[in-house]
Amino acid sequence: MNRTFATKARRWLLAASLACLASAASAAPQALNTLFDYQVSTPDGKALTLAEVAKHVDDADIVLIGEWHGHPGVHRFQTELLQALSKRHAVALSMEQFSRDAQPVLNRYLADELGEDSFKREANAWDNYDGSYRPLIEFAKQHNIDVLAANAPKRMVSCIGRQGLSYLETLPAAQRAWFADTIDTRDSAYKSVFKANMHHGTPSQTESQYAAQLAWDATMAESMVRYHQTHPETQIVHVAGRFHIAEGLGTAQQIRQRNNKLRIALITPVSDEAPLADNAPDLRLKVQPLPARWRSMNEMREAVSAMKGTSSSVCE
Repeated sequence: MNRTFATKARRWLLAASLACLASAASAAPQALNTLFDYQVSTPDGKALTLAEVAKHVDDADIVLIGEWHGHPGVHRFQTELLQALSKRHAVALSMEQFSRDAQPVLNRYLADELGEDSFKREANAWDNYDGSYRPLIEFAKQHNIDVLAANAPKRMVSCIGRQGLSYLETLPAAQRAWFADTIDTRDSAYKSVFKANMHHGTPSQTESQYAAQLAWDATMAESMVRYHQTHPETQIVHVAGRFHIAEGLGTAQQIRQRNNKLRIALITPVSDEAPLADNAPDLRLKVQPLPARWRSMNEMREAVSAMKGTSSSVCE
């Protein structure tokens, strides 16, 4: 009896010790030693493992993941979370980085009917595709995961930025369908944040630039809502720039306007230099900040001027 009791006691203590270690491991923040490293935490600061993040967003219809374009740690997290969620239930990948007109090309690549070079050229893949989005696309391809080319064409959105929403009235029906049916530019919290952070030029120019910004959010939101209507049991994982996602003001609000019953989870990258509001509902994706793009206003103006000089879009 004593020997049996002692054996059971040792087993109980071992199990308790392992449980404590597992709990401690899940709560211990990960060191951010390189740009590849990340740590996710809840709004109140509780550190989460990848498995805990997947469980946390498990019930969401749509998971919105913001990014700093080209950040290795953020892109690593996106792929790892997509993989983790795909093991729990059906998922689809939605992407800002491809526009609706490229959906047929994207579908051909996923069906292995097109080589990667042709796919990137015909789908107008972003310059950072190889290092940032190839892992997502290849994982989706290998596991038969639908991928939504959710956005509006950048070359045409830039025309809205110059001409306003009236530009859409000049488009033939087939091209107008590459944009959301409704783009509502009335005053909102998102509009206030945009004007405070991204406006340039006259009030009229700022209004057109905001219309262009919202064209992206509205189109991406509509793409996801439409997909959900025909695939209600499939969780959508959407990747887009941080400004679209942060604090639920951009794309999330456009989703709610189209279907306010959808459950949305937000995951937004943060750094010491770029936090979120304390009351923001987003999970925090902590990463090292990227190197500064410019060190002076003159340097920034020269870079912006060079980018404008290489622009080839023509608005008819």
